[in-house]
Amino acid sequence: ENVDLRNIWNLVPADYYEKGIQSNLLQKFWHNQKVKIFKELVKEMEFKKILDVGCNSGRMANEVAKIFPKAKIYGIDVYKRAIRFGKNKYPRLKLLVADAHNLPFKTNSFDLVICYETIEHVAKPSVILKEIVRVLKKDGIAVIAMDSGNFLFRIVWFLWENTKGRVWKGAHLHPFEHSELERVINAARLTIIEKRFSHFGMEISFLCQK
Repeated sequence: ENVDLRNIWNLVPADYYEKGIQSNLLQKFWHNQKVKIFKELVKEMEFKKILDVGCNSGRMANEVAKIFPKAKIYGIDVYKRAIRFGKNKYPRLKLLVADAHNLPFKTNSFDLVICYETIEHVAKPSVILKEIVRVLKKDGIAVIAMDSGNFLFRIVWFLWENTKGRVWKGAHLHPFEHSELERVINAARLTIIEKRFSHFGMEISFLCQK
């Protein structure tokens, strides 16, 4: 599975999100909505140390940095070229090449862990969620978001995979339906405080507490 995914990543330009958001209205809408919902979920909360699991080039982590200007923000991804690009583009972030199945951080390290549209691309989602729980401090917060797997999303993704998003073909190793992801989150001993559908029901975000 990992070998196949690495082949997919190698097709994805390191600045894929940055360029896409500038040139593609659908991508721009999608990412702006993501940031808006994130802000609503964590409003009036404060965090000192934040981790983005599956950060790609760090674009979302950089948006989080604007919301929490005093926080230390880390991001990990296995895609080396994207991390290299992100280190240059977002020098404030601490970006590392690492595997989410084995996070290179001490237990109880972070107040907030975010994982956006990553869980459906990994070999073992339950292992990653356990790692997120491990590195979260007691009562720490996790925001886990991915496509909901609803009918509209499946149509849009099919069209996207066969046109502009062709580089992502086959990248969804676990195309969860949102209720399945909810079960996996509960099994990892995270308490779901809030769940929010957005993007015309195509995205689901879970606000969780350890």
